[in-house]
Amino acid sequence: MSELERVETGLGEECGVFGAYDMDGGDVAPSVYYGLFALQHRGQESCGIAVTDTYGKRKVHFRKGLGLVNEVFDEEELGKLKGNLGVGHVRYSTAGGTRAENAQPLVLNYVKGTLVIAHNGNLTNAIELRHELEYTGAIFQTTIDSEVIAYHIARERLKVSKAEDAVRNAMKKIEGAYALVVSSPRKMIGARDPFGLKPLCIGKRDNTWFLASESCALAAVGADFIRDVEPGEIVSFTKHGVSSDKSMQIPPEKQARCIFEYIYFARMDSVIDNINVYHARIVAGKALAQSYPVEADLVVAVPDSGLVAAKGYSEYSGIPYGMAFHKNSYVGRTFIKPKQSQRESSVKIKLNVIEEVVRGKRIVMVDDSIVRGTTCANIIKMLKKAGAKEVHVRISSPPFLHPCYFGTDVPSNDQLIAHSHTTEQIREMIGADSLGYMEIDKLKDMVGDLGYCDACFTGNYPMRVPGKDISHAFESEE
Repeated sequence: MSELERVETGLGEECGVFGAYDMDGGDVAPSVYYGLFALQHRGQESCGIAVTDTYGKRKVHFRKGLGLVNEVFDEEELGKLKGNLGVGHVRYSTAGGTRAENAQPLVLNYVKGTLVIAHNGNLTNAIELRHELEYTGAIFQTTIDSEVIAYHIARERLKVSKAEDAVRNAMKKIEGAYALVVSSPRKMIGARDPFGLKPLCIGKRDNTWFLASESCALAAVGADFIRDVEPGEIVSFTKHGVSSDKSMQIPPEKQARCIFEYIYFARMDSVIDNINVYHARIVAGKALAQSYPVEADLVVAVPDSGLVAAKGYSEYSGIPYGMAFHKNSYVGRTFIKPKQSQRESSVKIKLNVIEEVVRGKRIVMVDDSIVRGTTCANIIKMLKKAGAKEVHVRISSPPFLHPCYFGTDVPSNDQLIAHSHTTEQIREMIGADSLGYMEIDKLKDMVGDLGYCDACFTGNYPMRVPGKDISHAFESEE
């Protein structure tokens, strides 16, 4: 087996999508590049950019590949991507394996021209839809559910006069979570699933319109945040202006944003559906301090996901906030994993404890989640070896009890430590002096009246789900 492996140090990110349409005809590839750079936290396995010139031959130029944005693209490659309409994607493989052909955006040539699609999310009925397409002659090049969406949009486009109508008709068939950025020869289209599980927002800079998974990507390209795409909404951008189709919307009380965007996935400087992510995490930390007070000398965070919640815990409890770890920023999710015979652990390669900060102190350690428990146990061991007298763990999410089918890499039940162990058993296993998880009913304090999905904690899914892991359903069919 290859030693080059994905090293799991927590939850897998989702994906990030980005689109740009310069109505004045300027090249957008550099803007898409910087937008993807700002969304790199949402996926580090592959990326891609596809552009077209709406004023010229409308030929699509694209480049995609495995690796980080700055590994796949350089100045020369970007220079080849000439066009004023562009779609970009960063990927983390929640469905389909890590391979070059699964990189997005997908580019389809068909009778109406060229369709480009970037997708964040996971379909719950992808297997049925793919088999239906295969039995009518469709040939698939990838093992991802995004290709199923692309096929359905292309087929529907043959029946209707406008690309956005084809997107709407495809949305009537697909189920699950999705934020889409689609380009047809002269149009950029954004669509969000009716539940709003995946985020998508609109920005503008001069005469260029943008679509992005998060507002932080708009800031990166100097664009003004205009608004979020509403759950179930389809927005289209053409030289004639912006139009909106809300016919696929469902009542607000049924909407279900992924709560983990606010706990972990989104960048702390983003605003999603009018909720400031930084503020939501401060609220989470304060809730932990209310529920699980403890006498301690220092509050620390596991970087980067626990940083803001730790600050909230510190503010409410009055216990000073400190930096206990140095994080190696140059280690991605994939690197040459040490053999078992070697002493180095993947956690030590990523994090190192600053002994002077923790020696002789009672520590409150805040993190966003415990999935399998091994990473948390290793970090506690490192803290105690560095001289920490006590380590009290506070987690800014409830225990993971159920898998996610919507694009978050929450593993199957047998890999979730909380599924088969009590909180006290987990505390013993990880070596903590005390352990407190976010209380389920306090999640709403983070997002107010916003409808959200907490199925990975409660098992209350907002829609019909397959009942088994389908994330690699197409891998065995090769």
